Amino acid sequence: MGILISSIIFLLWFSHLYYSLVYVEVNLKSVITYIHILIQTYFYTGLFITAHDAMHKTVSKNLFINNLIGTITSYLYAGMSYKKLKVNHFKHHKYPGSENDPDFNIKTQNFFIWWLTFLIRYSSIVQLIIMGLAFNVLKIWVEEIKLWFYWVIPAFLSSLQLFYFGTYLPHKKPHTDEMEPHKARSQIKNHLWAMITCYFFGYHYEHHDKPFVPWWKLYQLKN
Repeated sequence: MGILISSIIFLLWFSHLYYSLVYVEVNLKSVITYIHILIQTYFYTGLFITAHDAMHKTVSKNLFINNLIGTITSYLYAGMSYKKLKVNHFKHHKYPGSENDPDFNIKTQNFFIWWLTFLIRYSSIVQLIIMGLAFNVLKIWVEEIKLWFYWVIPAFLSSLQLFYFGTYLPHKKPHTDEMEPHKARSQIKNHLWAMITCYFFGYHYEHHDKPFVPWWKLYQLKN
């Protein structure tokens, strides 16, 4: 089931990206342009969620296939290293909300500062080179403005969506007794909103408590 869902997310991401780059003009006065940006942003988020699930070995019981899917989706998302993501993510689960948590900012809870440090920690020179090369190669066939609006901007907005609903809201201070031992909170029970906002990762305490449960089953854990 994990492979099937991962494949569906990939196909949605790829097919909509292809359609947008080839057939949809960029018109800042048209609502259609913004709709396509939002749709692609959502599919980008799903792509990263798939890589995240692979880190927890919930995409496939076959470890090779599981890690292959994690590696592919990490690179397609933003040229990111699956191995590096995995190391940092396990630290996040082991030391949530502490100075050893790479996803947490102990110095400030300011949203924008935390988000920027979050992006910097997960960026690398190799990643920037990969994305730069991909951008310039794609310019051979695709208008540059389309690349910015349907490829670059959705990926950037996706990082904002993932950070806000999957890191900032669940882990920001104050840390209450109900958040222990994971220093994580969950949004109120609303499966539709949880799916729209971040593929059920608003149910974040549940994810930390049972990280072996795939994203598409998280709603079943919410009381």
